[in-house]
Amino acid sequence: QVQLVESGGGLVQAGGSLRLSCAASGRSFSAYTMGWFRQAPGKEREFVAAISSGGGWIYYVDSAKGRFSISRDNAKNTVYLQMNSLKPEDTAVYYCAAAHYSGRTSVGAYDYWGQGTQVTVSS
Repeated sequence: QVQLVESGGGLVQAGGSLRLSCAASGRSFSAYTMGWFRQAPGKEREFVAAISSGGGWIYYVDSAKGRFSISRDNAKNTVYLQMNSLKPEDTAVYYCAAAHYSGRTSVGAYDYWGQGTQVTVSS
């Protein structure tokens, strides 16, 4: 089992940047595929980005391509989401999650979740 704690959210103006971090504790962080998801008010939770255990597979939702970058540091048990050129429509609670298998982008494929961190982008 792994416990996840997100940080780095906040209020930023459109065009600005934020870097989210997700610190993991527990067993075998390096064995998990890690994902970032977000949920805006009144909407379903949606996939944003994911990275495989060794970093060889990375995938983004179309709206994040070219603006967001996911990375991980297995020595620090941490996964990051660098978000640039933020837009008001990026406003949401951002969650990190861990999956046992690579190549997964659906909410149901992820076994462990953090509590989320709020990102608010003002226009």
